[in-house]
Amino acid sequence: MDKKILFFDIDGTLYNSEKKLPPATYEAIKKAEENGHEAVIATGRSPFFLKPVLEELGLNSFISFNGQYVVYKGKVISERPIPMEIVEKLVVQAEEENNPVVFLDDVRMTSAAKDDVKVRTSMDSLFYPMPEVDAEYYKQSNTYQILLYVDEKGEERYANLFPELKLIRWHEFSVDVINKDVSKAYGIQQFLKHTAFEIEDAIAFGDGLNDVEMLQAAGTSVAMGNGHPKAKEAATFVTDHVDDDGLSKAMKKLGLW
Repeated sequence: MDKKILFFDIDGTLYNSEKKLPPATYEAIKKAEENGHEAVIATGRSPFFLKPVLEELGLNSFISFNGQYVVYKGKVISERPIPMEIVEKLVVQAEEENNPVVFLDDVRMTSAAKDDVKVRTSMDSLFYPMPEVDAEYYKQSNTYQILLYVDEKGEERYANLFPELKLIRWHEFSVDVINKDVSKAYGIQQFLKHTAFEIEDAIAFGDGLNDVEMLQAAGTSVAMGNGHPKAKEAATFVTDHVDDDGLSKAMKKLGLW
């Protein structure tokens, strides 16, 4: 059996509706690893919020910030911070429009807002704590991702104002902001540069809008039954809902375990 490299989104793919890793998913991944396949996390999350799932699965390879920061076996192999001049320009625009922003580097999440209700609602949806309040921290650190709190009309306006950036909606109130030419697919490319795997060996599993490029790029791809319609369109095939052990079923169908 040919060895594969497997890229797993977290929320809605690895994690079920209760934000937990189903036992069947854990077993499927462990069995796939026993068969010689490599498992990688591919997420929009930051490295410091990956620790629980990495420890639970015993992994040390991941694509974080939707491709902005990539680690293979504990070593950083690619990092693409947003240029400071663009960050500062976006901050000015957001302040003028009273749109909260949250900044993320590889170790911290900071914001000038002390207790914005939209920020709190979005953090609660991920079971995240509120960002640290530090309006100046981003000036002395790499910014790998920005959370911009804006409605869909505002999102279109920001996209036109900042053609160097990509906006990906992940919540009713917020979009991820990263470099235009970066995605989870870009992260996969970095793995292929540092391993013997070819694109035909890459299998991607996802459910959201930020998974679309990854699902399109991988040699084989699986969208969850609970996934966004665009994710389903991009995938090789669609499996069952994450709450119905859709991931382990797909891995079985692919002969990974």
